[in-house]
Amino acid sequence: MNTDGADESSWELDPEDESGAVIAALGRQLKMWRESAGLDRAKFGQRMGYGPNLIYKIERGTRIPRPEFLDKADEVLGAGGKIAAMKADVEKARYPKKVRDLAKLESEAVELGAYGNHNLHGLLQTEEYARALYEIRRPAYSRDEIERYVAARVARQVMFDRQPSPAMTFVLEQVTLERPIGGRSVLRGQLEHLLHVGAMRNVEIQVMPTGCEDHAGMGGDIQVLKLADGSAVAYCESQVASRLITDAKNIQVLELRYGIIRSQALSPRESRVFIEKALGET
Repeated sequence: MNTDGADESSWELDPEDESGAVIAALGRQLKMWRESAGLDRAKFGQRMGYGPNLIYKIERGTRIPRPEFLDKADEVLGAGGKIAAMKADVEKARYPKKVRDLAKLESEAVELGAYGNHNLHGLLQTEEYARALYEIRRPAYSRDEIERYVAARVARQVMFDRQPSPAMTFVLEQVTLERPIGGRSVLRGQLEHLLHVGAMRNVEIQVMPTGCEDHAGMGGDIQVLKLADGSAVAYCESQVASRLITDAKNIQVLELRYGIIRSQALSPRESRVFIEKALGET
């Protein structure tokens, strides 16, 4: 039994996240079902395989339970599917708000263009690579935070399975193909994944060589999304904050800059050869 409460069946909830109302309601319902079954937290936790501290946090609405926790609770409490039915609502709350907001925009996009100067774009990352990135963050993330962010990043990649398929272009810095984040085996898996994604008909990946003297992307990351209604938005990340840009003039500047970056980078065909060479040397 896991008794410390910091297990993999739940995530910490951001107190500023409005989805807390959903989790608080779930906690109250769970408590009512537990009490109706005549179980205190210790006995319920024992049947669930977790300590009472975790049960207390979930019932208080400060922990987000995983789907398998709700399935088990439904079975233990004889809820007849009423607790398990909450999984759909909880699924929306399990990811950080800024990730949910970005994922919503990506789900509405018909075209996406992204340039990253230090890391591979989140949509391109393997689960192992993403986890390694979060594990080296400083100050260090907790295990719960790492798992929550990794799950959110991987979930966004359903964008590649959408129909009709959105047009997606990415410009990667050469260094991101060479830095062994997570070790050589993780990097190899990541490079193989880039080749797989880059072979999709709706995806173009380009590499910006380190030796390129004329580089329009020195101002940082750029992500521009064109939506089905014909509008466009941009999304920029920094060390401590991320912001959505909707001002038409600023979006126009970023679109122009991104176009220049693409023209300065290797072509998609040349970039594929470059990635294959990097894979062979890893």
